[in-house]
Amino acid sequence: MEINDDDHVSRRWFNVESVPKSHVFSDEDRPGNQQIPLCNTIPIIDLENNSSNLSETIIQACQEYGFFQVINHGVSEDVISEAMKVMEEIFNMPVEEIKKEVSNYSSGWVYMGSTSFAAKGAHLWRDNLKHPCHPLDECMHRWPRNPPRYRDVVGAYIKEIRRLSLVILELISEGLGLEEGYLGGISQVQFLTASNYPVCPDPTLTLGLLNHFDHSLITILYQGNVEGLQFLKDGKWIGVEAIPNAFLVNIGTQIEIISNGKLRSAAHRVVTNQEAARTTIATFINPSPDCIIQPAKLLIDEDNPPIYQPLSFRDFVNVSKPFGPFTDALQNGVCTLKK
Repeated sequence: MEINDDDHVSRRWFNVESVPKSHVFSDEDRPGNQQIPLCNTIPIIDLENNSSNLSETIIQACQEYGFFQVINHGVSEDVISEAMKVMEEIFNMPVEEIKKEVSNYSSGWVYMGSTSFAAKGAHLWRDNLKHPCHPLDECMHRWPRNPPRYRDVVGAYIKEIRRLSLVILELISEGLGLEEGYLGGISQVQFLTASNYPVCPDPTLTLGLLNHFDHSLITILYQGNVEGLQFLKDGKWIGVEAIPNAFLVNIGTQIEIISNGKLRSAAHRVVTNQEAARTTIATFINPSPDCIIQPAKLLIDEDNPPIYQPLSFRDFVNVSKPFGPFTDALQNGVCTLKK
């Protein structure tokens, strides 16, 4: 099946018996035939546990893995289920409706359809929708109007994720020894990315998402019941277990900088699946564009000098690479290590 530009706004081009050349990554980037184990030791944090060491457990998880999962988080299963259903509806809309939504929101606030740019020479194996989602009253009017219930359903989901993000950021602040509200106070922007990774005829050749770091404060991901996310630890890829009704939280590069390297953002990627499609909803919790990101003063002393230079979040994102190690950004003069 030949792929043309129009096909990049629909799922139609995924209905193939083999991976097209346009989606085959180089030997260096593709998953290949290696067997990737599932990690069953990533900490699962029960947010209803009032134990005094809850924040300490989160900090340890962030130091060892850069990831942790949260349960009993207060987001109802109904809210999550409806959000996932409406995302599946939008990814299954007719081609004409998807193209209409794309043309209605050409400002860049909303992007729909399969990834149309080539990352490292190949297209990603996914359909993707992305838009800002907080402050809610400033964003919702630019969201898709179809399906008709999209705004109500996703609005309810985002309200709960905003509440959850503030709880998590406060626990991280506490664990780092920062003043109350430190991280929550700079988390002014949220961005939603929903992705659908269709069944792939040969997962060894392509990727749903390349190896990258999230340039957020934290990312909160609901990954449904199908695994696909992998993270890099000690030079080896490890799969992340999909736990029903749990949210996966990963540390972004902004908290790595604020913590002066005490917490580490983990490189991760998304692989495809030959048996089942996968739909996910990721919410990126970001500083405002003009917020100056730098090591927190409370974490700096003679024994722990700042290792990152101050830089606005906007400048960091504009210069850093979308795919590739965080060290690329360091080497390119972004947050350069101080001598």
